[in-house]
Amino acid sequence: MFKRSFHSRDRAGKAVKASKRSFREDVKLKMQQKMESPPIGSTLTSPIITLVVGREARLFACHEDVLSLSPFFAAALKGQFYESTSKKVVLPDEEPEVFSSVLEYLYKGDYYPRLLHDKRRNTWQLEDASDGFGRGSVESTVYHNGVGGVLLKDSVIYCTADKFGLDELKRLALRKQGLQIGISVDVILRTARYAYENTPDQDAKLRAHFLALIIRSRKIFKRSGTMQNEMEIGGSKLFFDLFTAMSNHIDDIVDMTNNRSPKTI
Repeated sequence: MFKRSFHSRDRAGKAVKASKRSFREDVKLKMQQKMESPPIGSTLTSPIITLVVGREARLFACHEDVLSLSPFFAAALKGQFYESTSKKVVLPDEEPEVFSSVLEYLYKGDYYPRLLHDKRRNTWQLEDASDGFGRGSVESTVYHNGVGGVLLKDSVIYCTADKFGLDELKRLALRKQGLQIGISVDVILRTARYAYENTPDQDAKLRAHFLALIIRSRKIFKRSGTMQNEMEIGGSKLFFDLFTAMSNHIDDIVDMTNNRSPKTI
């Protein structure tokens, strides 16, 4: 499942090489290609679907053709979640703040804070970044009622996108997640558990992100009482995967050392 070592592309916070088009333009093009005929702008005449989201039953509205870009909703509009007479879909287990970002993505190809390309530095940055270098966001976390605690917003969006069948949104959320900084240990570990519980075993990208983050920041986590408590509680594949990843990383270091001066540990 995991590679022998964590290369730069696996590490949290690493700037990603830019493509010739902006991420937002790329996503819009792919979304448009998924529409059967005219471009996205002309679908705004399709019927309006009402969505009732979360425990507080917050109301959202979305054009049917736009909502159907998600395989989940394309099926839901024909299934048991859909009240055809009122054109309503009820989603009691979703978080309204996260769902709002999903709808923003469906219409615009991105969600706030947007992912921006710095042409001079050839790096990706977050809109309204907190550190002046395109990293960190004032909206980096969200309270999740189902968990009863604060989680990293981009990770929740990633898991929601996986559920809704939006692969491009998953890619966008993961890239944004890598630009977040200054997140506390308890939020990282709580979100890592959430990621393991809400992604399939064959989807290792978000899981590997957290493993790389913990290993890279191991001195902080080693001193953390929260980390100790989480490991003692157990109940998640996270910690075995972390052990495997760290063992593989040590093996790589030993192999490189032995190539120069043969010895074992």
